[in-house]
Amino acid sequence: MHALVELAMRSVEEYVRHRKTPRLPRDLTPEMKERLGVFICIKKRGELRGCIGTYQPCCENVGSEIIRNAVAAASQDPRFLPVAEEELPELEYSVDLLTAPEKVDDPRDLDPKKFGVIVSCGSRRGLLLPDLEGVDTVEDQIRIAKMKAGIAPGEEAVISRFRVRRYT
Repeated sequence: MHALVELAMRSVEEYVRHRKTPRLPRDLTPEMKERLGVFICIKKRGELRGCIGTYQPCCENVGSEIIRNAVAAASQDPRFLPVAEEELPELEYSVDLLTAPEKVDDPRDLDPKKFGVIVSCGSRRGLLLPDLEGVDTVEDQIRIAKMKAGIAPGEEAVISRFRVRRYT
């Protein structure tokens, strides 16, 4: 198991079992020392169980960002009840490290398998990670991101893209 995924799993387990946020490991891997946005997705039997992240870093490094977002994915995703201790053995984790978003003027510069998108209109913002099952076209990707943001289908939005390094 990759060290980033192990940190996410350990963070969730420590929080669920003891209601404590774990400390950052002393020996950080090179990836943990970076400063990037991080998404943590938790699945149970192949179904999404929680997914929370930041597209821009909020913490001093990726290691701290993983701990923060893993606990949030397990306990604060509004779509799900908090993870219970008996679920822990069935959970699978993925950690996505996000590059900085870059504005896109032409949707032809998008690819839902390669790039995630952020759509924004005023203070409303929706993000969709890349390479998601069932999201096969740029149109699907933008439509879903707009829906998440509460942006109407015909409403203008600023579109940005980003890449991820995914660890499972």
